[in-house]
Amino acid sequence: MGRAFEFRKERKMKRWDKMSKLFPKLSKAITLAAKEGVPDPEMNAKLRAAILNAKAENMPKDNIDAAIKRAQGKDADTISEVTFEGKGANGVQYFIECATDNNARTVANIKSYFNKCGGHLLQNGALEFMFTRKAVFEIEKRAGIDVDSMELELIDFGLQDLEETDDTIYLYGDYTEFGNLSKGLEKLGIAPKKATLQRISTNPVELSEEEYEKSEILLDKIEDDEDVVNVFTNIA
Repeated sequence: MGRAFEFRKERKMKRWDKMSKLFPKLSKAITLAAKEGVPDPEMNAKLRAAILNAKAENMPKDNIDAAIKRAQGKDADTISEVTFEGKGANGVQYFIECATDNNARTVANIKSYFNKCGGHLLQNGALEFMFTRKAVFEIEKRAGIDVDSMELELIDFGLQDLEETDDTIYLYGDYTEFGNLSKGLEKLGIAPKKATLQRISTNPVELSEEEYEKSEILLDKIEDDEDVVNVFTNIA
């Protein structure tokens, strides 16, 4: 799963090459996390992760602080988290997470992307058993980290799986263990490069190059939308 996530990350960052697109998405994620819990990252694991991810993309501290303050103001009441589930060509499934201040606009936009690309939206819950929610942490592989020892320690904090690439260690746990895994890494003195809640397909599909390129057209349209925070697919 690690290599697949790294590939998807590179693909997504290529699309979001302009900071004018990336920073607003990161800001919304921070605002929602602060709105759901307390605005203190020390007491809110989800907010702490959102800030960590923003810093990983070189988002300025002023932008981060402004996003947290926004959660405490009256404007925060207009922002809500909504999800969409859809199906495109070649059996590709899409699970879309949005943060929006205009639900009607977001619904109309997402629906139009599927219609234009020969797909359609599904009823919410249709893909409930087709994706599993996981807490995913990316750790920089460096000297001094004993992977075996770290794995044994983190099992008590909800670690389910660990994978390695040449430069990154990926840790996986159930999404409900996100906070516990964060505490476990803090206890070990290890700061993750990135911490996210992912939706992982239970039945990924293999696509030909032509089929993949066709699916990319719809993915581009969805991920370019200002209200879209995350898109997960069942593409292998």
